[in-house]
Amino acid sequence: MPDSRSASAEFDRRASLRRLSQERFDVLVVGGGVTGAGVALDAASRGLHTALVERHDFASGTSSKSSKMVHGGIRYLQQRDFRLVYESLHERQRLLDNAPHLVSPLPFLIPLFGRSGVVSKQVSRAYSTALWLYDLTGGLRIGKRHQRVSKEEALAHFPTLRTEALVAGFLYYDARADDARLTLTLARTAVLEHEAVAANYAEVTGLLHDRSGRTCGAKVQPALPVPGAPTSPELEVRADVVVNATGVWADDVRALDEGAHPHSIRPAKGIHVTVPRSRLPADIAAVVPVTGDRRSIFVVPWPDGDDVYIGTTDTDWDGPLDDPACLPEDVDYVIDAVNNVVTEPLSPADVTGVWAGLRPLLAPTEGQRVSARTADMSRRHLVRVSDAGLVTVTGGKLTTYRQMAEDAVDAALSQLGARGRANPCRTRRMALRGAAGAAELRGPGVAGELGVDEDTLAALVARHGGETRHVLALAEGRSELLEPLVPGLAQLRVEALWAVRNEMAVTLDDVLTRRTRATLRRARAAADVAPDLADLLADEFGRARTAVHEEAEALRRQVETDLGRAGLDVGAGGRAGAPEGRTL
Repeated sequence: MPDSRSASAEFDRRASLRRLSQERFDVLVVGGGVTGAGVALDAASRGLHTALVERHDFASGTSSKSSKMVHGGIRYLQQRDFRLVYESLHERQRLLDNAPHLVSPLPFLIPLFGRSGVVSKQVSRAYSTALWLYDLTGGLRIGKRHQRVSKEEALAHFPTLRTEALVAGFLYYDARADDARLTLTLARTAVLEHEAVAANYAEVTGLLHDRSGRTCGAKVQPALPVPGAPTSPELEVRADVVVNATGVWADDVRALDEGAHPHSIRPAKGIHVTVPRSRLPADIAAVVPVTGDRRSIFVVPWPDGDDVYIGTTDTDWDGPLDDPACLPEDVDYVIDAVNNVVTEPLSPADVTGVWAGLRPLLAPTEGQRVSARTADMSRRHLVRVSDAGLVTVTGGKLTTYRQMAEDAVDAALSQLGARGRANPCRTRRMALRGAAGAAELRGPGVAGELGVDEDTLAALVARHGGETRHVLALAEGRSELLEPLVPGLAQLRVEALWAVRNEMAVTLDDVLTRRTRATLRRARAAADVAPDLADLLADEFGRARTAVHEEAEALRRQVETDLGRAGLDVGAGGRAGAPEGRTL
């Protein structure tokens, strides 16, 4: 096949749509979550001409709504899934090596509670055994092993734990990442460094088949979800192999190929809420038991600023896949769990942001034992190839996205025949965009040189890595762009400009929800700044100012809807609260 790729790579939606209609690809990836972006990077880095399309924004589904953990999963040891834990910890280390600006070690506290100052020997032994197994399975790769800590040491990290029940604790180490920014970085690395083509807001409406019935591309409908957006013509994107990496929507794409809707996915909903750190002071993450539910939830400080998030639930979801709701009972569940172990109880009035996502768990096959609890179901992944050659990758979790992508591309190569003898997988030791130059930006005196304080620079580097200098260059001569995007958060107004020019953000929601995470942390405050942001970005979007202000109003309504469905009102000052008559 002649190489029809463009001479220069651009992470620009208009340019990408043009190329999608003009070029033929070896691989077309459907789905712009972390797995799809990982597949695109893996395929493109092996020398395959690769395209990626996403019907909404990159990471707009599950991949922006996770617990933001890069971890092995101690509870999978309890399920005796040692292989999954080993694989996850192996992938955790690869991410720490390949994207040190985005992925960082995070200590976790497991508080131990007991009666009369004594913890149950059975409980203590169970945790100790699990943590030793965790270290030996691969946890030690992070450079530290777990340790038992005293009551006083536990309180130093989490001061409001109930002292009358607290006996001691365990400390172990995992890692965290901003899931949406990791996904975006994978897509940008594929495009800017390996000549892939990527477009958001480009929905697959049908699959193309050749005369023999083989899948050979897709019909793609570009459409911006904004007022007054012009209708774009449907595209036919030609590709030798199509990879379906759409997560909980995988069965919908399979239906386009198979003519019937399979039921291979069992969606499980997980929600999180954000509260001020002043109400839940914790300087490291903590694992809190849920009384009577054989589960635990996480308490995690956001890496910058004064917020903490709590989650997650793990429940069946049979509602609309596009709109999983955080409900009042979900909020009560996580707040109740925390209130059982702290001396200063939380209430819904403390919640400043909520989010809900769906895990694409593999539904049990015929004859397989079915658990009533999604929490007990496997987080393994599966790659299928249909009779028509459609490759579908499903299941898995954030931490193992790279292995999922490698397996999916291996399956795609098998469909290319002799041309499938491409280079072997290169992503195991591949630095992601922004990794280069990030360490130098943490040196002494750099913050002053760039005109920001050290905390602001550290937060910028954690989001943009070595590209931070380029981000700040956009603010040259415009000091107002170095002001906070949302009061109380570390993101700067210049990052909104960078998001539009360099990260394919095409709506206010893209900027506030996924590029900066503001609506997840301070929902009402983010909605309040949307009109001002509309003035800043209207020309960048290339849309009329009045239309972008309509977007800002739509975002405000969506914020109020999300908080309202969670049983939360929005009061003065941007803090969500419990409706009248609702208390915990």
